[in-house]
Amino acid sequence: MSLLTYNRLIRMVENGVLQNATVDQVNAASIDLHLGDTLLVESYGDVSVDLFEKDKPPMEKLQLGMGGRWWLEPGEFALAETKEVFHLPDWVACEFKLKSSLARAGLNHVLAGWADPGFNDATLTLELINQLQKNSLGLKPGMKIGQMVFWEGEEVPREASYATRGRYNGQRGATQSKGAV
Repeated sequence: MSLLTYNRLIRMVENGVLQNATVDQVNAASIDLHLGDTLLVESYGDVSVDLFEKDKPPMEKLQLGMGGRWWLEPGEFALAETKEVFHLPDWVACEFKLKSSLARAGLNHVLAGWADPGFNDATLTLELINQLQKNSLGLKPGMKIGQMVFWEGEEVPREASYATRGRYNGQRGATQSKGAV
């Protein structure tokens, strides 16, 4: 696998691999992503979530709109979406990295930001948590949230591609777990 850098990333944006992205978002070895306007926030309840049974925690959907803002309370968990929509070819994978300035402020992305070759027509769902103990963190649609690092490898056979096997293709908006396979 090889890391894709600036010139290749520019061509990917120009070719629509990352819809709603512009060449201004391209860095030396990544493409900046922005927070979309849909959040799923853990709601209160006395619920035990059995992951083996594919249970999901109760979540409240928030549609913020581009002028809205959500304050993520200390320890609070939310699922968020990217503004950008992915259309990965069968030879490109990518990995999400939270902006370091946001991490330094106490925001954490909970490490499930991988997109396999063939991930397409979908926004990326981000798992965010406020690691702070005493302060809330404001999330606003359109803010830079992170960047994607892209990797190129040999083409994956169609039957093994995420385009064929993926359960989150076509998702728009923050999407809860569909359970372990």
